[in-house]
Amino acid sequence: MPRTPQQLTPLELEIMNILWEHGPGNVQAVAQHLAPRDGEPLAYTTVQTMLNVLHRKGKVRRELVDRAYVYTPELKRREARGAAVRDLVDRMFGGSAESLVMGLLETDQLTPERLKALQEKLSAAKAAGAKVTGIRGGKK
Repeated sequence: MPRTPQQLTPLELEIMNILWEHGPGNVQAVAQHLAPRDGEPLAYTTVQTMLNVLHRKGKVRRELVDRAYVYTPELKRREARGAAVRDLVDRMFGGSAESLVMGLLETDQLTPERLKALQEKLSAAKAAGAKVTGIRGGKK
């Protein structure tokens, strides 16, 4: 199944994580933080291309500073996570958030103890008046 423009490739996500964690940076700064591939650093031009793709997709903005572009995330980490979760729930669980939770429980990714702690956090958030919505938004 092809990716939608909203979805980030693994390398795009890795680059976005660098920008979210370290703040705006030029190609060289981003390249320094990228994990090596097969023991070799990623080529400068590859990083530059990926940042240009992210810019075209509207995920980052760039500003010319001296003679190099500095890239700043436009996409918020929370938005990226939300889109990834919605995509996962839709594609793998037929749109059912409950099936996702059951899958997490069945594969020991979410223990009953952690589920209980999450339920307590949810109750506390509701009691504090925080807006708590479901995967698709609006559902409580």
